[in-house]
Amino acid sequence: MQPLCHHDESSALLQFKESFIINKSASSDDPFAYPKVKSWTLEGESSDCCSWDGVSCDEDTGHVIGLDLSSSCLYGSINSNSSLFRLVHLQSLNLAHNHFNYSQIPSQVGNLSRLTYLNLSSSMFNGQIPFEVSMLSQLSSLDMGWNFDLSSKKVLLQLTELSLTSLVGNLTGLKHLDLSGVNISSTVPNIVANLSTLRSLHLQTCKMRGEFPISIFMLPNLRVLNVNCNKDLTGSLPDFQYWSSPLEEINLGVTSFSGKLPSSMGNLRSLIYLNLHNCNFSGNIPSSIGNLTNLMMLDLKNNSLAGNIPSSVGNLIQLAFVNFGFNHLTGPISFGLANLTQLVFLDLGRNRLTGSIPSSIGNLTKLFELSLLLNEFQGQFPISIFNLKNLSSVFISGNNLSGTLLICNMTSLQFLDVSENNFSGSLPQCLHNILELRAISLEGNEFQGLLPRSFANCTKLEFIEVSNNQFNDTFPSELGNLPNLKVLLLRSNKFYGQILESSETNYTFPNLQVLDLSYNSFTGNFPFNSFRINASKLDNEHKLTYIKTSLRVGTQDISLPITFEIQITNKGLDMVYSKVLEFFRGIDISSNMFVGEIPESVGDLLKGLHMLNLSNNILTGHIPPSLGNLTTLESLDLSQNRLSGEIPPQLAQLTFLEWFNISHNNLTGSIPQGKQFNTFENNSFEGNLGLCGNPLSKKCWVSDSSPPPPSISKQSQDSTVSLFEFGWKIVLAGYGFGLIVGVIIGNIVATKKHDWLMKTFGMRQRIRRIVRMEHRN
Repeated sequence: MQPLCHHDESSALLQFKESFIINKSASSDDPFAYPKVKSWTLEGESSDCCSWDGVSCDEDTGHVIGLDLSSSCLYGSINSNSSLFRLVHLQSLNLAHNHFNYSQIPSQVGNLSRLTYLNLSSSMFNGQIPFEVSMLSQLSSLDMGWNFDLSSKKVLLQLTELSLTSLVGNLTGLKHLDLSGVNISSTVPNIVANLSTLRSLHLQTCKMRGEFPISIFMLPNLRVLNVNCNKDLTGSLPDFQYWSSPLEEINLGVTSFSGKLPSSMGNLRSLIYLNLHNCNFSGNIPSSIGNLTNLMMLDLKNNSLAGNIPSSVGNLIQLAFVNFGFNHLTGPISFGLANLTQLVFLDLGRNRLTGSIPSSIGNLTKLFELSLLLNEFQGQFPISIFNLKNLSSVFISGNNLSGTLLICNMTSLQFLDVSENNFSGSLPQCLHNILELRAISLEGNEFQGLLPRSFANCTKLEFIEVSNNQFNDTFPSELGNLPNLKVLLLRSNKFYGQILESSETNYTFPNLQVLDLSYNSFTGNFPFNSFRINASKLDNEHKLTYIKTSLRVGTQDISLPITFEIQITNKGLDMVYSKVLEFFRGIDISSNMFVGEIPESVGDLLKGLHMLNLSNNILTGHIPPSLGNLTTLESLDLSQNRLSGEIPPQLAQLTFLEWFNISHNNLTGSIPQGKQFNTFENNSFEGNLGLCGNPLSKKCWVSDSSPPPPSISKQSQDSTVSLFEFGWKIVLAGYGFGLIVGVIIGNIVATKKHDWLMKTFGMRQRIRRIVRMEHRN
């Protein structure tokens, strides 16, 4: 019969329990967390602490030898006189996934000299790792990784006073070492290669630098090597020709490893995960990679690899994740994709691959994400791919593909980017079946007809980009009820007619951030009241993130954030807003036929706006002084309208304004001076014969009896109007024989120097692997 636990130890445990608050948010990163200490009590049948949750005792002596309080919702500090350190018989201590309130790891941890297992990961410990940890000579597993404060994005644990050499020098029996996220800021010492029993080494995101000792690859028992995200760490892969390695995972992603992939890597027959993304590897992918038949994950993204993808990749029938994106690979896809039936992720984007897309991709029924963007593929897009019901993300932009969108069966589809291709025809009316859809980009194709109103059923939609097509329709006001829609880009189509006020059609666009209606044929008054971008929507900007999806490959969870880019031409420079979700807000209704006055309420309706382009319309009346309330505005273009009156001095309050254009209107009076207005040039004001003052050469009168500005003759007025209308006729005629030519000619005739262009909106995936593996066996 196992003896009862010792009274002094049960007392120490209860005292330890009482030093914390139970708070579920302390273990919020673990969905299965629960307060293990809640059941600890000396009353009734639970009086024996050896029966308490998380406590294990020696069967012969009754001493507490194991304490596992991982993910126990503990919040509070551990100080030097904690009762924990009275449990001197402890052999295993796991306090991972709690919140210890940024306290330092007490040096008294050295009292627990019998520890063989110590896990303090993800628990908000702060400061230097104490020297006493290095004296725990019986440790076989040490995990202090990921003590990281997400709110401040601050690394909490440091190993800069005690060096890595000093830490491991006495821990000769280590099998598992995880210091991921600890600020070490040093080279990887050669002494690590002396840890002959080491099975896993995790030094991810540690600010390691210098040359990685190649001898570490040769450790006889090493199964996992992870030095991911140490961008100043250099090195190369060794020759594995004369050595049988037990390595199962190699993760060198986001480092400065370089050189060629050795053909001898085909000897790593135990390898399951190979991650070399964002390194400096060059040369060809060796055909011997086909020998790695246990491989489930192969990530070679963003290197300088060239040549064809070897056909032997088709032998890797266990592959679930393949990423060859951002390289210089050439030739057709000819590596037996049909064999890779376990594939859930395939990225061949941003290469120079040619030929047609094989229809055999349609046999990959588990496929979750497909990216073939920015290659040189041509021909019909295979219909078979449209039948993949598990496919969530399709990125095929920037090729020469044709066909029609037959997506009615793709009920799992979340992200679709077919921009910059030759797709044509009408969009299907079945979008009500695709309720998971979150973003769609059709820009730069030949789609025509009506924009399906069934988009309004896709309540998760955040991005709609259909610019540079041939849609011929009225404004899709039904989209205004989409609760999550942030970006709506209809630029350069054949949309026409009036846009009614939301009160007449019951739409509100509650979360819209970017609207681009430019280069269409909209008429009537623009309903500013229906497209509010309020300051209240900006209060939580710091909480905005990229859209993320995730998938699981083997034992690893992979996060797949997807970014969206808006490219804007500013002063001849292309500015790419790749974090549009985080901060950019803009409205561009330029080059239409909107009429009427800009309402005074615009300064309240559009607070938080960064860009406003109303140019090339038929707007009249005065410039409202309330525009001075748009204090975040960086670009304001009111050029080529029929605005009159003076420039409101309130606009000088726009201290972030970098681009300002009111040219070719009927404005009069003096130009405000000071602040940003001192940076604008003549072309911002030209074509307003009644304006005076810097930077124009025409000076204003300063005497008490200032004469009125020179009158503008009817002939001059007619000339101005005719010039404007002539420019418009040419722009609109451009639809018939080539939009770009028409726009350029129109701009030359109207002497317009600048136009903010929402010209390219593309979904660009950025895949960041967030992996945390723990081997405790």
